[in-house]
Amino acid sequence: MNKVAITSEGPGLESKVDGRFGRAAGFVLVDLETMALDYLENGASQALSQGAGIQAAEMVAQAGAKAVLTGFVGPKAFHALKAAGIQVAQDLEGMTVREALDRWREGRAAAADQPNRGGSGRGGGGRGGGRA
Repeated sequence: MNKVAITSEGPGLESKVDGRFGRAAGFVLVDLETMALDYLENGASQALSQGAGIQAAEMVAQAGAKAVLTGFVGPKAFHALKAAGIQVAQDLEGMTVREALDRWREGRAAAADQPNRGGSGRGGGGRGGGRA
């Protein structure tokens, strides 16, 4: 199966993309072959003082995602996703889950080769760089 996990503020395709990977409200999981949807709540990661991104990466990997579509990803979470063989498309905040999914399917959301958020977890990294 070819699954994509999209950070989301809610459970549906019309929900807004949550700009935060590790502390996203949840993930809309889409099977690209059948277009079946699942929603993964991310409440446990939101409560962590540290390690939210790594825990979220483990959760989407266990769900079988092969790609993550999101706004910002910190370096530890990015490396955890890459180690799990998961592609990461970033800078997709401000649109709906459906719009982000359409961009990915049309090839207009490129997989990144580095995180777009610095190690502080507060936006220290540059945006837009590191795209494949």
